[in-house]
Amino acid sequence: MEGKGKFTVLEKLQYVHRCLDGIDSINNTSKQIGVDISTLREWIRNFEALGVDGLSTTKNSFYSEEIKNLAVRDYLDGKGSLADICKKYKIRGKYQLRQWILKYNSHEMLKTSGIGGSSTMTKGRKTTYEERIEIVKYCIEHQTNYAETAEHFQVSYQQVYSWVIKYEKNGVEGLQDKRGKRKSVDETSEIDKLKAENKLLQAENRRKQMEIDFLKKLEEIERGRY
Repeated sequence: MEGKGKFTVLEKLQYVHRCLDGIDSINNTSKQIGVDISTLREWIRNFEALGVDGLSTTKNSFYSEEIKNLAVRDYLDGKGSLADICKKYKIRGKYQLRQWILKYNSHEMLKTSGIGGSSTMTKGRKTTYEERIEIVKYCIEHQTNYAETAEHFQVSYQQVYSWVIKYEKNGVEGLQDKRGKRKSVDETSEIDKLKAENKLLQAENRRKQMEIDFLKKLEEIERGRY
């Protein structure tokens, strides 16, 4: 069977039950349906933790600040593997838990996500080019957390999201305000642009290196627990 870009919830459930019921092995099933074995294991863990809802990619999950902190502390205290903690607290996937651990390790607050979370501005405000550079830089360094960035700089969530997307598509040029016929006062010299680009690239590299180093530590911890 050739690999597919997407599987329905019903298809995922069928393959999960095939493995859990002992009809076929995880390794053989993953080969037959054309997905990585780690993906199939993730489906199984999500199903065991959340039931059929855990197999949906469109259903949002909401986690309280208390649940996030309990899960992270349990893991750091050696009370289970990433998979164990995800199952215990009904967390959708190890990636989510890793991100919480990364934030916790960086001394950031783990706030409630989704309904009941901290509020952010719904209306935007005017910003300078320099401010937008700093906002995007902060967002990059904080795992692209748009809500936290919006709250920190008192701008709207949509503004942060828009600026990050513009930067990703067009670089620092995308952060300039070019509305109007006259040359905008926001437009900067080539030297200033290079400085801004360098600042944001350094932020990206720091974030990537921090994630790489931390994930290596997590992998070492995981290997020691099996």
